[in-house]
Amino acid sequence: MDASREQAARLLAVAARLDELARAMDLAAAQAEERLSAIPGSHRASAANLIDYLTLRSFDIRELQHELACLGLSSLGRCESHVRAAIDAVRHAVARMLGEDRTQEPDDLSPPLSMESGRELLRRRSEELLGPVGTSDRDVRIMVTMPPEAADPVAGPSLLRGLAKAGMDIARINCAHDNEEAWRAMVAHAREALGGGRIFMDIPGPKVRTGRIEPGPAVASWHPDRDELGRVVAPALLQIIAEGRQDSLVPDLPWIAVPAAFAARLHPGVRVQLRDTRDKRRRVEICRAAGDGIWIAEAWAGGYAAPGTEIWCRGAAGRHIAEVTSTPRAEGEIDLQIGDSLLLTGDGLTGRPARRTPDGRAIEPARVACTLPEALQFVAPGHRVLLDDGKIAAVAVECGKGWCQARITHTRPGGATLRADRAINFPDSDLDIAPMTPADHRFLPFVAEHADMLGFSFVARARDVRDLSAALEESGRVRRPATVLKIETRRAFDNLPLLLLEAMRTPPVGVMIARGDLAVECGFERLAEVQEEILWMCEAAHVPAIWATQVLEGLAKKGQPSRAEVTDAAMSERAECVMLNKGPYIIEAVRTLDDILRRMSSHQEKKRAVLRPLRVARGFTVPAAAQVGGAED
Repeated sequence: MDASREQAARLLAVAARLDELARAMDLAAAQAEERLSAIPGSHRASAANLIDYLTLRSFDIRELQHELACLGLSSLGRCESHVRAAIDAVRHAVARMLGEDRTQEPDDLSPPLSMESGRELLRRRSEELLGPVGTSDRDVRIMVTMPPEAADPVAGPSLLRGLAKAGMDIARINCAHDNEEAWRAMVAHAREALGGGRIFMDIPGPKVRTGRIEPGPAVASWHPDRDELGRVVAPALLQIIAEGRQDSLVPDLPWIAVPAAFAARLHPGVRVQLRDTRDKRRRVEICRAAGDGIWIAEAWAGGYAAPGTEIWCRGAAGRHIAEVTSTPRAEGEIDLQIGDSLLLTGDGLTGRPARRTPDGRAIEPARVACTLPEALQFVAPGHRVLLDDGKIAAVAVECGKGWCQARITHTRPGGATLRADRAINFPDSDLDIAPMTPADHRFLPFVAEHADMLGFSFVARARDVRDLSAALEESGRVRRPATVLKIETRRAFDNLPLLLLEAMRTPPVGVMIARGDLAVECGFERLAEVQEEILWMCEAAHVPAIWATQVLEGLAKKGQPSRAEVTDAAMSERAECVMLNKGPYIIEAVRTLDDILRRMSSHQEKKRAVLRPLRVARGFTVPAAAQVGGAED
């Protein structure tokens, strides 16, 4: 076969494959006609494009893409926003190369979305949902989770103004924390600082967590700060309080309670001594009062005290001796190793470690309650159980009504510790649980009144979206916030096309990629793949996406980002909005993210590389090339 005949054969094969894809899209569109007819206005065209994209991605077209690239044609690798137009354009190009006449009579059908119209739809919907961007040289909005101090009448306005100046466009209020009074203050401060910026509020949903665990022994401990060589550089602080004053403690400081008569003898400069639980003699010195019957002492050596520990001091009348009356109890915890058994219960019983014989053999497994008992009914043997954000993995081995016994399959080296109020995930179990709790229903009128966007947590099925819509109608509020689907479970990811089609019936709509929970549910090794697929589907539906969870977290919390965090933040430019969580250095984090997004906007748009002039190429260009756009400094 000569070269021309071989070329013709390749073109014919490509044309046949493209025709096959077009026919499949026609069939899928016909089957979805009833669903599409329920979607209003221009969103119907977007929904049709989503169905075209899903149809295209149901095929393996890698070989076709290679052939198209070899022919110098579009490989369909960036067609998310205009699938049918891209297929038609490539098919017409192939027809011209074959010498075919594909002129068609005009019909009554609307032309497919072009690349320009698809991009414009997404831009317009992003502005409708997320509001305008506060700067002209980036297209991606920045959302920031409000810390508690955002509600403070003095600190709040100053903090919000600082965030807005640094680049924040949207204030997020997490209704899993604080209360309506605090939320109202946050909203007021954010409206004032942002002007035309938006307010995003999440309803918490049914978070599944570990219940209370038996507390550890009653003991107080204190330890001075040491440098890298083990030398003490700052004393430890210890509270010595009169018994009964536990409700007035200074937060985050260890404490011991003593009889009121002994506490009355204390004052700054008094040295208090005790023999601690290790039979070591320790001395602390009172440095200041922190309230009636509450004293702060400095200790230059670490110590431990428990109820009954002898304590004494010297005064004008001689030596005064007493005993420690109470101390805090250590947080309850369960130590787990690979191979251990863990009983999950729905009865609300207090959790406890395994019961063991003196030689360490377990005679009763460790036990912990599940705060959402109804979840256990959907767990079956063989299903995975992930605890503490996936740090501890287990598999169900036996299940009954209201309980499940699991075997630990993964921990960090040396084992792991499970505490109360840690997340539980059941990625293999089809939890048929309503994503709106009674508390969410109580919050809904407030959210409907004050929020521009409502973050819908734990949405998993199309009927969940319908239920939210009905609940908003029943709230009696004329104003209705836009819906943002928080994709944080494997089931939500699997059902995303149906969730989008249902939510598009009552626009505006957006999607939040809750990457922390998704990583646990889908596996950390799949996170990059999963977030890419969500971005593609959102672009196909012309639905704005919010890139969330742990963006520049090291910078926000510790003042220093990791290299991986900076790269992650750069990749977030492909979404329409990026969310930052709160932290002591949040203003610095917003400022840094703003800078990264500005820089990346000149290099990348969605999956498309934007070929601006490169400074490093300047020395290799011929003089004439400098006339085409110039080189960027």
